[in-house]
Amino acid sequence: MPLSSLKTISLQRFSLNFAANIIAALWMLVGSTRAFSWVKPTFIQFATFALLALGSNVLFAWLAAVDGSVFNEQGLVSYLIWPAIISLGGIILARRSNNQMLLFVPVVLWLAADMISALLQSLVQFLGSHGWLPDWSYAFLPILFLVLFLWQTIALLWIFARRLRTPWWERIIILVGAVALLTIWQRNVADQPIFKPVPVQPVLAEAALYKQPQLLEQALAAVDPSTAGKTDWYFMGVAGFAEQNVFRSEIHKVRELFDVRFGTSGRSLSLINNTYGWLDEPIATKTSVLKGLKRIGQQMNADEDVLFMALSSHGDQDFIHLSNPPLEMDNLDATWLREALDASGIRWRVIVVSACYSGSFIDELTSPTTVVITASAANKMSFGCSNTAEMTYFGQAFFAESLRQSNSFSAAFKDASLRVQERESLMGFEPSEPQMVVGSLMKTALPAFEQVLFDKMRSQVASQTYSADDSAIDILAEDATNTHIPMTTTIPTDY
Repeated sequence: MPLSSLKTISLQRFSLNFAANIIAALWMLVGSTRAFSWVKPTFIQFATFALLALGSNVLFAWLAAVDGSVFNEQGLVSYLIWPAIISLGGIILARRSNNQMLLFVPVVLWLAADMISALLQSLVQFLGSHGWLPDWSYAFLPILFLVLFLWQTIALLWIFARRLRTPWWERIIILVGAVALLTIWQRNVADQPIFKPVPVQPVLAEAALYKQPQLLEQALAAVDPSTAGKTDWYFMGVAGFAEQNVFRSEIHKVRELFDVRFGTSGRSLSLINNTYGWLDEPIATKTSVLKGLKRIGQQMNADEDVLFMALSSHGDQDFIHLSNPPLEMDNLDATWLREALDASGIRWRVIVVSACYSGSFIDELTSPTTVVITASAANKMSFGCSNTAEMTYFGQAFFAESLRQSNSFSAAFKDASLRVQERESLMGFEPSEPQMVVGSLMKTALPAFEQVLFDKMRSQVASQTYSADDSAIDILAEDATNTHIPMTTTIPTDY
């Protein structure tokens, strides 16, 4: 049936016309030309749905906005472009078919569908912001929102193409062109939402300028010397990227785990880059990392003690980011870190690098007396660096879950790798493939070191020193010359 013969009869009550237009929009969204039988394209209905659609989109934009966002006029203009284009299409159709009833048909259908879509997106956004959606769904929300945006316009073009009986190849060309145009437009205006974050240029307060040296010296001074004749573990954490709180949170939680459960309190140090932490804790720079390693190296016994070092940040091939605007920093590269560790005199090391491409650190950090654990392979990304997360995927799996329930790093790593793999598979991400390499001499010494670390009764016998049993001494003695462990070293077995 040609569009020129399309007749619409308005109902007597506004509410009935409103309900009929909602039904028409639903028919349109499923691709049915029954929408033309239900639509009531009056000016009042057009104005009503224009306001409701606009209000629904403002609501969605407000729910999706981050804290501190302000109303953005450009975002509102960007939204209004499409109702204007659809209205223009209605004017052209009405004139070409000599049927003035077509004037508001396209725009009323589109606005009613847009209102429904925006309200649905608002509901999903509300549930998501409260954490009431399954974890796997969050990765697909941007795709869902884009599909909903495309769907209403494609559905409108589809029912008009069916009503006009256009050839199938014309329909395909029109739909493909529309999808391409809408997708490109949507991506180009993504940085112009209706509510836009206010960019804040970081500044360094005068108080922070003078406070930082004091904070670093206090933190270094708080690192206690080891106890002679027994193995002590030392902890050092580095959060490299200031603009996301997840890295600071991860290092804080890992340090708490080691201080409270593993007994490193008084022998731990954290260097944190965070926008809001300048007055509270020493920042992470190459200078502070080097000073921290040297201080720990001075306080520990190189033959008996072990350093556990955790680094959490964004990463790239062979380096992790050290960023804390407005201060300009050099990134922390694997070669430099190896040289700093060697210069510190710290021999026994367990190093965990939680960052993208962190597997690229393995070649440089590997040594006979080192365990290197990374959140990803050298050519893989790791995940979980969101502004709302408390720990990264690997950090959550390894530190918060597996390490609390295990008696060895190898077992914890295997369990964490499976947890990460399952979560990434559920989210549809490419596997990060965490890595673990144990040095040749560390393979021999690690079980005895782990026995000290994982002893849950440590706090009850902190003042006692036990000699290692004969089997442990015999194992370590096999490579005593190469490992530089004196034959008199005592590694507690019940501590």
